[in-house]
Amino acid sequence: EAKGLGSAARNYRLRDWLVSRQRYWGTPIPIVHCDKCGEVAVPADQLPLTLPDAKDLDLKPKGQSPLAAATDWVNTKCPTCGGPALRDTDTMDTFVDSSWYFLRYPSSTNQNEPFSRKDIDTWLPVDQYVGGVTHAILHLLYSRFFTKVLHDIGMLGFNEPFTRLLNQGMVVMDGSAMSKSRGNLVRLSDELENHGVDAIRLSMVFAGPPEDDVDWSDVSPSGSVKFLTRAWRLSGDVTSAPGVDFTKGDLTLRKATHKALHDASFAVESFRFNVAIARVMELVNATRKAIDSGCGAADPAVREATEAIAIMLSLVAPFTSEEMWERLGHKPAVALAGWPTVDPALLVADEVEAVIQINGKIKERILVAPSITDSELEAAALAHPTIAAELAGASPQKVIARAPKLVNIVL
Repeated sequence: EAKGLGSAARNYRLRDWLVSRQRYWGTPIPIVHCDKCGEVAVPADQLPLTLPDAKDLDLKPKGQSPLAAATDWVNTKCPTCGGPALRDTDTMDTFVDSSWYFLRYPSSTNQNEPFSRKDIDTWLPVDQYVGGVTHAILHLLYSRFFTKVLHDIGMLGFNEPFTRLLNQGMVVMDGSAMSKSRGNLVRLSDELENHGVDAIRLSMVFAGPPEDDVDWSDVSPSGSVKFLTRAWRLSGDVTSAPGVDFTKGDLTLRKATHKALHDASFAVESFRFNVAIARVMELVNATRKAIDSGCGAADPAVREATEAIAIMLSLVAPFTSEEMWERLGHKPAVALAGWPTVDPALLVADEVEAVIQINGKIKERILVAPSITDSELEAAALAHPTIAAELAGASPQKVIARAPKLVNIVL
């Protein structure tokens, strides 16, 4: 550039986008072809241009667009000169509609404009988009293009349609995509018939993070059925009345309940639904143990735990959860119950695990109070029989204590 031999340029890998298709079902192209005036746009007061009734049309392929058979619709007058003209018989590809459908959702009943700017400013841009990886090179690209054009002409106040993106994985079989040629198809209808929709949904969610592929050969719907049955059985074992004071219940189980609610809440917000289900499973086990060999079915903490299980499970197993909710004495629906409030005081652990190392190698683990000091943790570590045997009377050169988690003894 300094020598005047050339200049920097930005190169876009964009090509012309063919939006027309030779089929009946689609958005008509609002163009009239006139021998005198050429291609003339349909006036705004005649929009939207609607398709003719297909009832008496012969839509069989004839080497031209099916709409050409609708002669009464095709033959029209030129908006400019009033002479005879023909409507365009192609229709727009479905990408034209799917590229901005999300803008129509907030104004779905608006018959006067594509969308209301007030509604758009209230609800959009989209907070979370979930879709397959193939969307990244088609739909998402077109949606961004439409959004940026609409922003440039002042119809939108943002130029990116989606704030966050999550590409979910695929369901495969024996490591390969399902196909008839491979003979590895799994009929969803059969799985639903054999195990029920709640169990299938739970199996899918529990199989792993949503962005990972799920190999159906590794999934166990029968195991999900057994778990849901165990959870459902809890609702019939509870003997305390609805509305009982939970604060009077067993403290250990209450802590397990609030820990599960806390962890599940964070997991759901982080799209780690499998982790949320794991916490529910742990709480089901703790509740069953409390009923059978602990505080008993009449304890208020058992009701609190079982109600929390029903509410958390409602995210993925609504039918089972609804039955649990009614068996617990509540009116439908569990979806209206709201998420239980977590008591921060019940999240404080009574004991934490401290690791004792000698020269960086783990030798022992002990349970200590969360409030233990460095000096107290050091004394507890040196007094432990295992550590005393390892030291064999030797004096440490240095002891590094980081209460309440770690002690490293340097010889």
